[in-house]
Amino acid sequence: MLRWKPTRLELKLNDIDECESVRKDLETRKKQKEDVEGGGTSDGEGATGLSSDPKSREQMINDRIGYKPQPKPNNRTSQFGNLEF
Repeated sequence: MLRWKPTRLELKLNDIDECESVRKDLETRKKQKEDVEGGGTSDGEGATGLSSDPKSREQMINDRIGYKPQPKPNNRTSQFGNLEF
C-alpha cells in the first residue's frame, strides 16, 4: 500500500467570498419559498404553488449538479434519421 504525504489545503479569500454568496443565495431562495407557501394559502394559490414546487425542485437540483437537459425532438426524421423507404 502506498502512503502519500498529506496534501496541504489553503483557504483563499475568493473561496470565502464564494461561500458567503452561495449561502446568501440559499437563504433568499428559502425565504422566497416560505413567502410563497405562507402567502399562497391565504389567497387560495396554495395548490398552484405546490404543483410547481416539484418542477422548481428538479430545476434547482439540475442547476446544482450542472445538468442542462436538452428537449427531445418529436419528429420522425430525428428518430430514424434521413432513411428513405
